[in-house]
Amino acid sequence: MQIIRGRIAARALVPGAKLPSIRALAESLTVSKSTVVEAYDRLSAEGIIRARAGSGFYVAGALPPLSLADIGPRLDREIDPFWVSRYSLDAGEHMLKPGCGWLPSDWLPDGSLRRALRGFARAPDMAPFTDYGSPLGLPALRLLLARRMADQGIETVPDQIMLTESGTQAIDLLCRLLLQPGDCVLVDDPCYFNFHALLRAHRATIIGVPYTPQGPDLEAFAAALAEHRPRLYITNAALHNPTGATLSPLIAFRLLKLAEAHNLIIAEDDIFADFETEPAPRLAAFDGLNRVVRIGSFSKSLSAAARCGYIAARPDWIDGLVDLKIATSFGGGRLGAELVLAVLKDGSYRKHMDSVRARLARAMSQTIRKLKPLGITPWLEPRGGMFLWAKLPDGLDAADLSRRALADKVILAPGNVFSAAQSASGFLRFNVAQSLDPRLFTVLGHHLGQR
Repeated sequence: MQIIRGRIAARALVPGAKLPSIRALAESLTVSKSTVVEAYDRLSAEGIIRARAGSGFYVAGALPPLSLADIGPRLDREIDPFWVSRYSLDAGEHMLKPGCGWLPSDWLPDGSLRRALRGFARAPDMAPFTDYGSPLGLPALRLLLARRMADQGIETVPDQIMLTESGTQAIDLLCRLLLQPGDCVLVDDPCYFNFHALLRAHRATIIGVPYTPQGPDLEAFAAALAEHRPRLYITNAALHNPTGATLSPLIAFRLLKLAEAHNLIIAEDDIFADFETEPAPRLAAFDGLNRVVRIGSFSKSLSAAARCGYIAARPDWIDGLVDLKIATSFGGGRLGAELVLAVLKDGSYRKHMDSVRARLARAMSQTIRKLKPLGITPWLEPRGGMFLWAKLPDGLDAADLSRRALADKVILAPGNVFSAAQSASGFLRFNVAQSLDPRLFTVLGHHLGQR
């Protein structure tokens, strides 16, 4: 296969050219004919060559000509809620990604995942991995999640938990259940940029409320409730994204009082729960899953490829969410749920997260120390997690800096992608786990010196 690909790349075989016969290629490479048959079959499956009955194999049709624009990142894209995600998800290994929202692959529990997958391969019954799963999700994992939530003071039962493919899917389903186009939704300002993107997709009206180191500004929150009568408020629990702030108990209590008075539903996105060094207040614990919906996921702590999240809510809402899940994705993804369950049960996950928290603490200290000489200062020093919300020197625009850094193969997260009011132009969000390469600070220093 490598030889054929090489000949096509070198233009020794052009589109439409006939390939050597199976016998001729086998003899020239001193391999068996069955080896050539398998190679040709695989190349056909990839669309690189085509078989013609009774004639042989031919190179597939011409590819579009290579453009220089395809080689490097596009610098003209609008900086919007999709900006960081597009570049980070498409980035190759040569790109630095201090603006992305996940851990480096080598920080994740490779050994635990491999053991779980080997166990699946040895299982006598493969039906769990080939058949549709229950829309509600794997019962054993839902039971385990209920026990984990009880440790955080959130009393629930497995039937109040529905598994999803991610935290994002959980929020999407909740929006489908609760919102109509034009409904107002409150978000923190700044907040996770994909909240903006998702709410735009649902044609909601987004209202930002300034966020403080203790939680949302309650005076502004109350004013927004009175003026806009929002249906929903989406926020982070534990470690806030992007600021790294922690909700105070007093703010949490007053926030729930306001929500009750204005019939507001709260979606508490808690995907960073396992990154906490000290437990923070949970709105879902104070509320008892009455008007607060708990969202969770293992994409950040275990595996982004496993695609397993969950939503915990009132029983009547779970019924509606199950119907929506069937309508939009049919059954549940069983393989990801089984993988998460296996790793959580074997005892290695706790040790893994202990190690991650320790590494993040060191990375946080190191990143703050290296940013300081550049004049980039923390908004606050987070109690844990991977995010650092940092202010640029006066007069600098984070969007402009991010575009220039992109040309040097560094993907930053400019502040206004997180801000509904576009009031964070002087801020960047750093993922400290992705900020350990010295090249990052060289690039920042170069561009800051050009101002």
